[in-house]
Amino acid sequence: MVRMAAAQRRASLVQAALRVIARDGVAAATTRAIVAEADMPLASFHYAFRSRDELIAELIRFVVENEALAAAEALSIAGDLRTTIRHGLKAFLDVVASDPLREQAMLELTQYALRTPELSGSARLQYESYYRAAAGILEAVAQQFDLTWKKPIPQMARILITLTDGLTLGWLVDRDMAAAEGVIDFAAEALASLAQEGPL
Repeated sequence: MVRMAAAQRRASLVQAALRVIARDGVAAATTRAIVAEADMPLASFHYAFRSRDELIAELIRFVVENEALAAAEALSIAGDLRTTIRHGLKAFLDVVASDPLREQAMLELTQYALRTPELSGSARLQYESYYRAAAGILEAVAQQFDLTWKKPIPQMARILITLTDGLTLGWLVDRDMAAAEGVIDFAAEALASLAQEGPL
């Protein structure tokens, strides 16, 4: 059997955990189910992670980074501020639509963590990761357009994540891309209105 590098083992277990949660729910994502999905022995889990909670934290980082990267890449598209924001939100929605079960898994993970005392920190960690990613994108937009946001970046980040949460849930319920793009148009106008050239 070929020895797997530690980073590769961790990545394989994270992706396996996401598949198990998407298919069977968070409660079913035991360490045994995860290693079985990854086709690894149980001992491999303990070489890679100290606990299931540590793996869940890594899973959250993995998903958040992928979604943030898709949105950030859209910022390079030429256009005005509103168009750029719209492209970023559409790129985010495209990531959601490309793997709906993953998004359902992340929503379920949040709810499960809120109901499970020993995992209560996971939900906070998940949203702190979302807010950090959003803040980075907002800072990049401000730099790209030489503008200042009218509200502090942490507050803007919370607004952006609230918008993307609603966009995600709405699309998951009805899969209506045209309706979701209407929401994106509104969100792009609203966010663009919270920017001004130069310092406040």
